Amino acid sequence: MRKKILITGGAGFIGLHLARRAARTCDVTLLDDFSRGRSDTELAALLPHVALVEHDLTTPVPDGLLADDFTEVYHLAAVVGVGVANDNPRRVLRTNLLSTVHLLDWFAGLTGATLCFASSSEAYAGSVEAGVAPVPTAEDVPLMLPDPTVPRSSYGFSKITGELLCRTYARTHGFPLRMVRFHNVYGPRMGYDHVIPQFIERLVGGADPFEIHGADQTRAFCHVDDAVAAITALTALPTKEPLLVNVGNDQEETLIRDLAHGVFDALGRHPALDVHPAPPLSPARRVPDISLLRALTGHRPAVPLREGLRSTCAWYTRDIAARGNGG
Repeated sequence: MRKKILITGGAGFIGLHLARRAARTCDVTLLDDFSRGRSDTELAALLPHVALVEHDLTTPVPDGLLADDFTEVYHLAAVVGVGVANDNPRRVLRTNLLSTVHLLDWFAGLTGATLCFASSSEAYAGSVEAGVAPVPTAEDVPLMLPDPTVPRSSYGFSKITGELLCRTYARTHGFPLRMVRFHNVYGPRMGYDHVIPQFIERLVGGADPFEIHGADQTRAFCHVDDAVAAITALTALPTKEPLLVNVGNDQEETLIRDLAHGVFDALGRHPALDVHPAPPLSPARRVPDISLLRALTGHRPAVPLREGLRSTCAWYTRDIAARGNGG
């Protein structure tokens, strides 16, 4: 029997990549309100193979809107991105907290389904900044809220709270739970609110000199195909106990300066660098410890950064051209 899967935020970045993979073997339903997800040709190409339900999860799920026999539910719907958190922290908090509460209220009525909640490395950013969490960072570090006066803290707080909400509902209602802390996932169709697409857009636009902030900070970037493979393997595990697992790539820690040069190489353009300090609360180093992910699933990242940047740059070059032509 084919599994039935629901993906909230299914028209978004990770959601659509997950839907493509799952639709090969499962019956898939996407839930989205298109406040951030894209209604584009890639979604249109998938719609003959999946169902789409439009709903804003900042309001409760109406009775009868969704089936009650899903096997797996992936809760990916959220407002993400440092720029959005800095500009509109109220939206981040309101959307991420309300959508999780309403999803959990609905999910609690299902029988036999597993929930996968998309958390983030931002949940422990305050712990790293305070020096109580090492880097690479494992899942069991104590959590501390970053400076609440800085708008960026809104996103990390929403994910800490989301994890607590999910644990509480799972304990109360007895359902299997997977919480995955994504670490710098990138790839085609991720929008323009993140560092790699921003680099590509500015480079295609002819920026020279090329401005970067925090050039000597490091990140470990995870291609979306690897992220999707990891969360599907975790969600399929038979264990009933809640799992909190890092999802990322611990094999290619990269300076932001070198990331910029990787984008330059992929696009064949090499402007001079204009280096500036990192923005407030931007961590100097972020690398996940994915030992638990390996132990549970045997997963190892398969897409090297150089290859992932090349395919991502190619996709964004086409998308930027289409936007410029009114596509």
